[in-house]
Amino acid sequence: MSIAIEHFPIPAPAFDGRSRVVPAGNAFEWLRHGWAIFVANPWVWIAVSLLLIIVSFALSSVSLVGAMVFFLLTPMLCSGMLRACQKASNSEMLEVSDFFSGFRANTNGLLILGVIIMGGMAGFALLFGGALVAKLVSLLLLFPLIMTIWFAPALVFFNNMSPVNALKASFNACLKNTLPFLVYGLIVMVLMFFAALPVGLGFLLLIPVLSGSVYVSYRDIFVAN
Repeated sequence: MSIAIEHFPIPAPAFDGRSRVVPAGNAFEWLRHGWAIFVANPWVWIAVSLLLIIVSFALSSVSLVGAMVFFLLTPMLCSGMLRACQKASNSEMLEVSDFFSGFRANTNGLLILGVIIMGGMAGFALLFGGALVAKLVSLLLLFPLIMTIWFAPALVFFNNMSPVNALKASFNACLKNTLPFLVYGLIVMVLMFFAALPVGLGFLLLIPVLSGSVYVSYRDIFVAN
């Protein structure tokens, strides 16, 4: 009589997107660590930020179609930034190829996520361009939309989640952490105001800092023990 022997190690259960609630003060830590990630490789981050801004403006100038293409590519671009943040936080040397990681790993899931985001932003644009009531409704819908997509690229890229489950997990995580994200959002609004003052040059610093803060908040809410 043969006995089935289980092979070891036993595979870990699939990540289910479970998140935790963190204190409101963690918002400051997210940004502080985001700054630390930036200053570790400032010139690399500035160069990448400049490239992203150029690509964004170039696509946006091609009417609405170009903007939709940018939204389609957003999950891949974000994943590359997050991969670079991961390496920087581990004191690893950054490479240019790191910023294109989203075009090499979990690309199908990220592309599907991009299609969903593109559709959501297209609907938002149509509402925003309508009557006053439609504009007000679109503004109310903007916050749930941001909550839904905030962590989704990281969850698809790092945790191999399906796009739909990643969107759900992102929304639930943001909803559970309303207070820290409120604090975070207010600080970011102030930082964006000052970043725009010197002809927008401050965004060359703010983009990598925010990317780092997104990575750190993802680690804080989803991965930390």
